[in-house]
Amino acid sequence: MDMAQTKPHERLAEMLAEDMGAVNALIRERMASEHAPRIPEVTAHLVEAGGKRLRPMLTLAAARLCGYGGPYHVHLAATVEFIHTATLLHDDVVDESRQRRGRPTANLLWDNKSSVLVGDYLFARSFQLMTDTGNMRVLRILSNAAAVIAEGEVLQMTAARDLGTDEAVYLKVVRGKTAALFSAATEVGGVIAGAPEEQVAALFTYGDALGIAFQIVDDLLDYGGDATATGKNVGDDFRERKLTLPVIKAVAQADAEERAFWTRVIEKGDQRDGDLAHALELLDRHGAMAATRADALGWAERAKGAIRALPEGELRGLMIDLADYVVARIS
Repeated sequence: MDMAQTKPHERLAEMLAEDMGAVNALIRERMASEHAPRIPEVTAHLVEAGGKRLRPMLTLAAARLCGYGGPYHVHLAATVEFIHTATLLHDDVVDESRQRRGRPTANLLWDNKSSVLVGDYLFARSFQLMTDTGNMRVLRILSNAAAVIAEGEVLQMTAARDLGTDEAVYLKVVRGKTAALFSAATEVGGVIAGAPEEQVAALFTYGDALGIAFQIVDDLLDYGGDATATGKNVGDDFRERKLTLPVIKAVAQADAEERAFWTRVIEKGDQRDGDLAHALELLDRHGAMAATRADALGWAERAKGAIRALPEGELRGLMIDLADYVVARIS
């Protein structure tokens, strides 16, 4: 394999292949259900749909970076993947999504009730896995992340179509729906390894900044990405009336006529032919795309700066490359 051509998450997967094998085995074991075969059916559909498994890999990488030699990083990585999968199941119901990772969503193949209940089951399983470690601090970090994720989703629901939503509220939503699990994933790796507090704090900051950069890039690509590469159609967020960072930046500079347009298409949901093209023109007029891109690059730099507090080596280099890769799609 040509290392120059291989993406950082693929090199990370290669380096952590043995540990990830153990994580996958534990996931399969814990998503089994003797009494409700629907549970493994639904979870297998999502878990085996591919995906980069970035979050559990970050837990394994953080633990290894801090010199951990015990077995519990595997439990924590599986916990992180279960929380992530549970939130995806719930999100697809809330968003009435029909496709994820290029495949039909569970709520489309089965129904909303199955998706919600199986998501609940995975949350419960994640808490069982956490307690296996016997580490109260780990339990506190991950259970707090689960609460912050739910809070972020509820905040998004109320803020997403309100033109009064500013960048500070947007950041709260992103910290909830995306960054909370990234930062918990990296932080618990350091905690289980018994790393010094400054390293644990650095791992938290790395995960937080990486997660924010990751979400901003996603929001940016919705207005300027390649649908075949992103798996989403350009303008999906616009059609779903989600107030993401590029639009928030454009609204902040809008004159009365432009504001009336945003009110009609986002708040009132009255969308007509040509509205997406006009929205893109307004984003361009106010430099909203370029400003959003600069924000994403800034968060990636913050992640890279934080991880440099960890021991030097190939693994740390890969985590730096990962921050670059997250924003490379918009460079």
